[in-house]
Amino acid sequence: MVDELKVFTGNAHPALAQGICDYLGIPLGKSEVFEFSNENIFVRVLENVRERDVFAIQPISSPVNKSLMELLIMLDALRRASAGRITAVVPYYGYGRTDKKDQPRVPITARLIADMITVAGANRLLTVDLHAGQIQGFFTIPVDELTALYILSSYFEGKALENLVVVATDIGISKRARDFAERLDTPLAIIEKRRVGNIDRAETLNIIGEVAGMHALLIDDEIDTAGSLVTAVAALEEAGATEVYACCTHPVFSGPAIERIAASPVKEVVVTDTIPIPESKKNENITVLSIASLLGEAIHRIHAGLSVGAMFE
Repeated sequence: MVDELKVFTGNAHPALAQGICDYLGIPLGKSEVFEFSNENIFVRVLENVRERDVFAIQPISSPVNKSLMELLIMLDALRRASAGRITAVVPYYGYGRTDKKDQPRVPITARLIADMITVAGANRLLTVDLHAGQIQGFFTIPVDELTALYILSSYFEGKALENLVVVATDIGISKRARDFAERLDTPLAIIEKRRVGNIDRAETLNIIGEVAGMHALLIDDEIDTAGSLVTAVAALEEAGATEVYACCTHPVFSGPAIERIAASPVKEVVVTDTIPIPESKKNENITVLSIASLLGEAIHRIHAGLSVGAMFE
């Protein structure tokens, strides 16, 4: 019988974990999570979790492999401490882009991570906007996938931009972009692009839909190096868009991303805090929306045995 709700965190995003606890009105669970001088990670749970309903919050974000190992060791520590039920709360599922064999002799790392999380002791997974929906099927435990669609679309509803068109950054994100366009009651356009090998560069081919003389809002699940973003912005301006905005759930912002965004004519980039953004990566045209209340409400519903899906109805 699961009892009292407990929330713990690793070092990947303690601010988000604290925000979730503030929403739930509970203190953050006490634990030690640190690295020895030999780079071995150590976790110690500092309070009783026997038969408790426990949530371990940790995005698999930079440094990705350290964050992943912290998560796995946390789950193992909680399992060995006899937690009643353990939910891995992974706002950003790292390695999610390696979700299929699209070349000879390559791994399906997203499946490997799923196996590792399960073996480590998780009884269920709570995540946000997976890169590919089939990742849910990689798990043999229940998966609740939340979406930041409503948080992001509500922000742009508040801006009340006239003559707006929602633009999918590629065909793969078109379904999510269509749902976004429906929420804002706007038309949809799609950028057709082709990625060049395994390098972080994409070649934009053409724009499907009308964008001339309109405010364009680019939609993607994550912004990594921002190469696709700046290429898409340039293509939209060339096609006659008056202003270009962009939004995504996961602000990975690796490599030259911030410099590219700063040099781009994009009006505003709106993201959520599934991944922490250090001060060095903040920019005046980047807006960060909190996802703590969304995750907090989902945790409350999972703990209380209520429907998570009803949050989006």
